[in-house]
Amino acid sequence: MTKGMRIDILSIFPDMFGPLNQSIVGKAQDKGILELHTHDFRENATNKQRHVDDMPYGGGQGMLLMPQPIFDTMDKIPQKSEKPARVILLDPAGKKFDQKMAEELSEEEQLIFICGHYEGYDERIKTLVTDEVSLGDFVLTGGEVAATVMIDAVVRLIPGVLGKAASHEDDSFSSGLLEYPQYTRPEDFRGMKVPEVLMSGHHENIRKWRLRESLKKTLERRPDLLDTYEPNDEELKMLQLLRENVQDVVE
Repeated sequence: MTKGMRIDILSIFPDMFGPLNQSIVGKAQDKGILELHTHDFRENATNKQRHVDDMPYGGGQGMLLMPQPIFDTMDKIPQKSEKPARVILLDPAGKKFDQKMAEELSEEEQLIFICGHYEGYDERIKTLVTDEVSLGDFVLTGGEVAATVMIDAVVRLIPGVLGKAASHEDDSFSSGLLEYPQYTRPEDFRGMKVPEVLMSGHHENIRKWRLRESLKKTLERRPDLLDTYEPNDEELKMLQLLRENVQDVVE
């Protein structure tokens, strides 16, 4: 039986997380595998106007999130277990999110996401944080969209969330390679036919075809992934043939 996960999200726009009540993440909550809580930290602002941002000391453009509303909100979040929660600050300067990080985070019992707006954070907020994470090398208006994407990627990896334990293992990036092409009925659609090898029932030939196609797609579309990938002898031979533009016939 899975121990489940609790996720808390700090945001001044909690309604933006409605999509997380749908699809796989919503079903994970229905099954009791996931607890998802949003916290509007504006509710903990102590100033009369309920502002959560202010001008930076020393001058400069834009506004910064103040520490007080964040700290007071964090103080009210219950701890799921004796193990401290991972606290993730959505920050363009953070470590880039990837499948490996999603797999690592899926093993935690509690995650807390802090979503910012404006130009940045008061540096003292970062004393609460275990991980500064970025979705990629671009700028969003706030951390809510990035947090939604990360939560979706993490939750689907929690044991018991997907229908089959191995459902995610062939996903692109899970193996380090892009996923091979897949087909379903009809066999012939508008002249586009399913590759014969997939109709053959020969499991070893199908395995080889899928491996080669996975390597081919990765080589063509994301060759950077191969810089850190450690191929076995069979994969090395296939890669060599692919780089030489030789069609490796599955026999």
